[in-house]
Amino acid sequence: MSTHSPITSSQGETTLSVILRDLEPIIHEGSYVFCTMPVFDTTIAQLSIGTFREEEGWTVILPQHAADEHGFPYTTLFAWITLTIHSSLEAVGLTSAFSQVLTRANISCNVVAGYYHDHIFVPYDMRLTALATLKALSRCD
Repeated sequence: MSTHSPITSSQGETTLSVILRDLEPIIHEGSYVFCTMPVFDTTIAQLSIGTFREEEGWTVILPQHAADEHGFPYTTLFAWITLTIHSSLEAVGLTSAFSQVLTRANISCNVVAGYYHDHIFVPYDMRLTALATLKALSRCD
């Protein structure tokens, strides 16, 4: 028998038109990197903003300065954009909607869905165009 209780707070918006209208994307300061490492320890946990365990090892998202300070290798710099709307994990079409407009702008994106918000990592040098593109998506719907 499970000892976990269900989450009782709001589970987020599910209506795509409302989500798109209220996206309110914001960009975080600094640059971020994706690193991979075979072992995940407490030092990395304190530095990371996100992790995912894969068969090949751990993917860790870090501020660039933290990766540099600890000698973690990476290949690309990213900007971190958060969609501030509290969208449901069960909402249909959000990832498709923003990935399509970013694709049309020739901007790659890596998406992390948190419980409350979606987080989009775009190439650092495309951050302002990506932010403007997401804001335009919100105004159009």
